[in-house]
Amino acid sequence: MAKLPEMTKHRGFPSGMPGTGYQFTIRRANPKGVTPIKALPRRARKGSPEYMVDAAFLHALWHHFGDEPFERGNLDAGRLNYLFGREVVAADPDFDPTSYEAMLRIDEAVGRSTMPEAFEDVMEI
Repeated sequence: MAKLPEMTKHRGFPSGMPGTGYQFTIRRANPKGVTPIKALPRRARKGSPEYMVDAAFLHALWHHFGDEPFERGNLDAGRLNYLFGREVVAADPDFDPTSYEAMLRIDEAVGRSTMPEAFEDVMEI
């Protein structure tokens, strides 16, 4: 069996959105290679279930990491891709989209303008 790449597991970070099939983290590194982080267009309209999942993910990121840079680690690439390039950005100029060690940060100004509910102490779903 091939050795999987090292991957930080963010202890205490929610694994997904309760009551749905949407995940926020992965359990183990991908044996076929690291899924790249890339900006995907967000088609979800404000108030739709998909929008609420994205906002809940940003809420979890904000309340876990705040304005500090954070390692990608076991955060789900699919969820990150819907926020990347907008609410979540690369934290350093030599960002590697295919690394579990890539550093990210929340662009608070963008996040507060696009998903203000994600920055509340409690987010109603």
